[in-house]
Amino acid sequence: MLLRRHQRQAHPGDGESVAPPRRRIFRYVPYSILQDGSAEPEYEACCVSGDEDDCGAVSERHPDPAEVEEWQRRHTQKTRHTRYRRSFADYSVLEPTV
Repeated sequence: MLLRRHQRQAHPGDGESVAPPRRRIFRYVPYSILQDGSAEPEYEACCVSGDEDDCGAVSERHPDPAEVEEWQRRHTQKTRHTRYRRSFADYSVLEPTV
């Protein structure tokens, strides 16, 4: 009833005939999430040692975690700080599973 009233008010001149709704078919397509081989992953560390505030020193981003670990060792030698927040980032792609 409300549909007909809406059609008469919003679409004058269309007449009373209502086209049947189109059917849609949705197909499930499984995907695999893969690391994008065209982009290098990134590793980074941030010093969160400190009595009241975090130190905040941050390594540069590196494609190899060993470089970040070496930065942590050098920072600890200089400051005696021993607590870090490490971050890893990469790019992913979704590919249909066949």
